[in-house]
Amino acid sequence: MASVFNLLDRLGPAGIVLQAIAVTALGIAALLAFILTRRGWRSRLYRRRDARVVEIRAQWDIIVDGRARPEVWRRDPVSVEIVETLLLDSLEEAGDTETDRLTRALRRSGLLDARIHEARVRRGWRKRQALTSLGRMRAPEAIAALTEALDDRSPATVITAIRALGRIGCPGAAAPLLEHLVTRSESLPTFPVENAIIGACKSQPEVITPYLDRAAPEVKRMLVRALSEIARGDMTDVLLRLTSDPEAEVRASSARLLTMAPVDVALPALSGLATDEEWFVRLRAIVALGQLQHPGATASLVRGLCDRHRFVRLRAARGLATMEKHLTTVLDEVEATKDRYALQALLSELELSGVVMSYVSRLTTTGAARAHAERLVTRIVNLGGRRLIISALAEHEDAAVREALAQLLMACQPEPLLPLVERALAHAPSDSSRRLLERVREALAETVRSRNDEATTPMRQAS
Repeated sequence: MASVFNLLDRLGPAGIVLQAIAVTALGIAALLAFILTRRGWRSRLYRRRDARVVEIRAQWDIIVDGRARPEVWRRDPVSVEIVETLLLDSLEEAGDTETDRLTRALRRSGLLDARIHEARVRRGWRKRQALTSLGRMRAPEAIAALTEALDDRSPATVITAIRALGRIGCPGAAAPLLEHLVTRSESLPTFPVENAIIGACKSQPEVITPYLDRAAPEVKRMLVRALSEIARGDMTDVLLRLTSDPEAEVRASSARLLTMAPVDVALPALSGLATDEEWFVRLRAIVALGQLQHPGATASLVRGLCDRHRFVRLRAARGLATMEKHLTTVLDEVEATKDRYALQALLSELELSGVVMSYVSRLTTTGAARAHAERLVTRIVNLGGRRLIISALAEHEDAAVREALAQLLMACQPEPLLPLVERALAHAPSDSSRRLLERVREALAETVRSRNDEATTPMRQAS
């Protein structure tokens, strides 16, 4: 050994380099040994766990039913983790009967009590893990421990406890959750809190009502948004009270709520919200009025079609386009507004939603259905919705529909149609379409010539 050190001393700087190389090689070898040892240990652990999964699966029914004493598997931490994981995963998809059976197994095995104890004495991520497991267990006994966790100093722990209370989903979890929200001064993230409120109050949405007046504006907005997801139609008093709330977002959420109320209650309230000073309140009211599909909503939707905000106009047009049974009345009222932007918005929505093409396809039917389709298509053409009609005349897959449409267009106003027909004729997809377009063009041109002759005849006679 001494000779080696003497040799390194004689080498000078090169000896130092050799020492560094040797130390690096030893470090790499030690790291590789650690990695291989760790892999071997984890591989052994996974094999053991897989073997225990097979054993537990074979005894699953007797474990759940309590015929196997918990002491048999509770001594092994791996078995405890496996049983708890399988129970919680089974609870996610279980029905009411199976849920009761699995919950009894959690109580009988002591897993529920163990998690409650951990939620009270642990700290950090271990406490959050216990809180998450308690939420998945959905046992009322866990509510007290989860309520205590709401006062934790860690915001992450508080959010975990809120989510867990929401997952329990029983009315007993709603009261402490709502009480904490209305008394807490610090802000909380919106989406997890709203989801927790929805989960906790789903079976009894009226439990939210007493907290609306006590809540700060931010919390009140969250409560109303959650209420809009779970409210029932018989909560009319609450719904009407929210429509006059000073908070614009609360009024907007109340418009969504009113779609579940009786029509005689919802219609006047939504009509009032459709004239609100805030554009997004008007937008929500217009969307709700369109969902009602009631003829009494037509007047408010037509006013919304003339709104100063673009989004409101577009949603009003969509709501009117879905009222096919009252489309004739809708077209009359929109034309009476003398607002060309409103008319164009409605015609565009009728084309985009497929309403125009559905009436074009009905031109080959018989009786009242055909007469109604002919009146509406003619009206749409005369009001300005011509491009899609001309496209259908040239490219519709049904020759009978194209022929019926040609006969209809020949009786319409020729001046605005002629340029469109000539343009379609230049790009006709087939010989049959070209012949049909030429026939329509000649008929429209003949009508124009006849009118010009009728207009010039009196002038000639007068001269």
